[in-house]
Amino acid sequence: QVQLVESGGGLVQAGGSLRLSCAASERTLSTLGWFRQARGKEREFVAAISRLGATTYNADFAEGRFTISRDNAKNMVYLQMSSLQSEDTAVYYCAHAPTAFPTGQSTSYNYWGRGTQVTVSS
Repeated sequence: QVQLVESGGGLVQAGGSLRLSCAASERTLSTLGWFRQARGKEREFVAAISRLGATTYNADFAEGRFTISRDNAKNMVYLQMSSLQSEDTAVYYCAHAPTAFPTGQSTSYNYWGRGTQVTVSS
């Protein structure tokens, strides 16, 4: 079982940047992704990256603002976020999917972290 631990969340002003990190308990050559859930809303897909990092897939709202990357030597995946807005306020979750290619379908992900809170003040 892969354990995932997110970090890097916090309070940031609108227009600012933040980098989230996710540490996996073991080496995993599978898709890793980020999801988020705002209060009172359903969880939504943010971005995903293929096992070797060659392919990424972003939600429309993340295009041009968020960048997902991974370092397999360190068992880490990152989410660099910029131009943050109040609507980006949410708990961000790291997740693992036993697939070769990135997917935005949450049902494809079998392991999840506990999340890290991101709050954007306007």
